[in-house]
Amino acid sequence: MKNEIFRLKSYLCVGLDTDITRLPKHLPATPEGMLAFNQQIIEATADFAVSYKINTAFYEAQGAEGWHVMAETLKAIPVGKFTIADAKRGDIGNTVTQYAKAFFEKMSFDAITVAPYMGADSVTPFLAYLDKTVVLLALTSNETAQDFQTLPVGEEMLYEKVLRTSSTWANPSQLMYVVGATKATYLQKIRAIVPHHFLLVPGVGAQGGSLEEVARFGMNSEVGLLVNASRSILYASAGEDFAGQARQEAQKLQQEMAITIDKYAQR
Repeated sequence: MKNEIFRLKSYLCVGLDTDITRLPKHLPATPEGMLAFNQQIIEATADFAVSYKINTAFYEAQGAEGWHVMAETLKAIPVGKFTIADAKRGDIGNTVTQYAKAFFEKMSFDAITVAPYMGADSVTPFLAYLDKTVVLLALTSNETAQDFQTLPVGEEMLYEKVLRTSSTWANPSQLMYVVGATKATYLQKIRAIVPHHFLLVPGVGAQGGSLEEVARFGMNSEVGLLVNASRSILYASAGEDFAGQARQEAQKLQQEMAITIDKYAQR
């Protein structure tokens, strides 16, 4: 992934949060329509994206057909792109072991998002796959994240405790963290705790996060960021030109990312 980031001068992750009710009107509001939409989005954005994140909820909601669409979407993503199952799983014992098999063996994703709040034994079965990556929820972009994540635990906040403790479970190549772009001012502190880990950053675009702030506070010498954009790319147009408009939006983000790489990263 690092080589692809510097080759494309991009750290763009396209979020395939494909809502069947928001497909362009010329496509059927069916699982088949979802797949056709995804395939065209992927083809249109592959020159500018280094990663694709499939939000599994939108596919699971369609039942067995949705799982088929997810599998076929995964096949459509070009080799060399980093694929993330945004499944936010969090369980223990045999259950989490089965989740790991489902997404890493049967579906062949490169990474999966995981909720860490049940502790180490909810994460370690995923870490048993040494060639895969766990993306741990650390500080999310939703409005009520402060209900728990920023509560004081001794001399630090809960999310800081999560970062500090979990970073001992695996090396940075196996472990990434979700940090919302709307929490960009926290990134400097986060980088002090996990200087070498990649951060998956949602919230740029439709949610109003600043790419410049994310890069300034969160980038390390290897870039160390994947910035996810979903709605701003997927729904750049509701017409038959949706793929072309998605391409333009992805290219715009890539061009902004290239500037920040030159400004803040050193190989």
